[in-house]
Amino acid sequence: MPAPARLFRPSRPGMPAAVLLAFALSLMQGAGGAAAQEFYTLKGHGGPVKGIDVAPEGGAILTASFDNTVGLWEGGTPRWLEGHAAAVNAVHFLGDGRAASGGDDFAVLLWDLAAGTARRLEGHEGKVISLSVSPDAGTLASASWDGSIGLWDLDTLAPRFLTGHGAGVNATVFSPDGSTLYSASTDGTLRVWDVASGQEKRLLLRHGFGINTLVLNASAGWLAYGAVDGGTRIVDAQTGESLADFTLDRRPILAMDLSRDGRLLAVGDGEGYIMIIDTERGRIVNDFKAALRGPVWALRFSEDGRNIHAGGLDDAMYSWPVDAEGDEAAMAAGPRSFLEDPAGMGNGERQFKRKCSICHTLTPDGQRRAGPSLHALFGRPAGSLPGYSYSETLQTADIIWNDETIDALFDLGPDHYIPGSKMPMQRITAQQDRDDLIAYLRSASSEEGKEE
Repeated sequence: MPAPARLFRPSRPGMPAAVLLAFALSLMQGAGGAAAQEFYTLKGHGGPVKGIDVAPEGGAILTASFDNTVGLWEGGTPRWLEGHAAAVNAVHFLGDGRAASGGDDFAVLLWDLAAGTARRLEGHEGKVISLSVSPDAGTLASASWDGSIGLWDLDTLAPRFLTGHGAGVNATVFSPDGSTLYSASTDGTLRVWDVASGQEKRLLLRHGFGINTLVLNASAGWLAYGAVDGGTRIVDAQTGESLADFTLDRRPILAMDLSRDGRLLAVGDGEGYIMIIDTERGRIVNDFKAALRGPVWALRFSEDGRNIHAGGLDDAMYSWPVDAEGDEAAMAAGPRSFLEDPAGMGNGERQFKRKCSICHTLTPDGQRRAGPSLHALFGRPAGSLPGYSYSETLQTADIIWNDETIDALFDLGPDHYIPGSKMPMQRITAQQDRDDLIAYLRSASSEEGKEE
């Protein structure tokens, strides 16, 4: 790997807007003077968008959502790939008509995109947070909160698991020859692995706070990472020596991507900002508020590098030209029920908004959500609503939803009351809170067309 290029000291936002815009436009116009693309959205998910990938040849986008589905977008029209039993966190094109996804159900799914079918790869014992693929497309790496890294041979599908981190693994990236893997963890370390042997080669650095994101610019010899404390740094990929620090007063850093030419680095944080850095000049060339409320969870440059795609609390993927001035439409512009001020609600409604509404609606049509509609819930057999893909456990459960069964569900928690269902662990320990929720559900779910 070549010696890393030395970066200029980062320049902070604050240069005149006209100068900043002109500079960013010059970056994007490049050869042929092609103009940047327009702002657009991909809408249809029923939950926050947590992962994005762009096909290497362009023309297709994958999105991962809290609604348990993967969206395959070709020409702006979605196909829904359903197979996960919980929120999907990561997606990755693999070539040859295949893709991979990882989710809160501890699984990696290997998709045949034409058929819309998936093979389930199991072995992790915690959420799968991110995926990366070797340059020869022969090995898939999965980063999990069980503290391990899964290495999956994409021909045989045989797994190996690398262990050594002291907490959950959040990100991995392969070297260009596929022989080395870098990993970032909640334990605050970056580690380097030998892929052939599965052994840790060295601990590259300790940041002191959990590290969430990681990208590699192999030709320039550096890694960039983002951390829980807002740390946004570029370091020597061999020594871990700091080369540039772009840390601002925002935290945590949750998403990061490098343009395909290695020049632009995009950074998304928990306060809803997207920062774009020209890594060759060592300067922040754009920094704008992308989400009115909530975090930026996913970032990916378009294939041509002119747009930056992002996901957050909203049920859509948003895409801005990289030179956006900040006055474009923002993510999560509309109200989210789970963020509403509890002071204006009764206790039962407050319990529903905080604990149920991100997965369920109360409307007859159900919309797209991680869970089925709760409209006309009382007296309905569990697992019986047409059009929703229930787990086999719930389909065969001998349960009728009523005051007693709903009370037991939240008293014991779904994983104890209906082991094996898709429902996440969710207990309501106070009897009065359960009573108030049940009363609210009985009233609200019976009113025709009532929104949550």
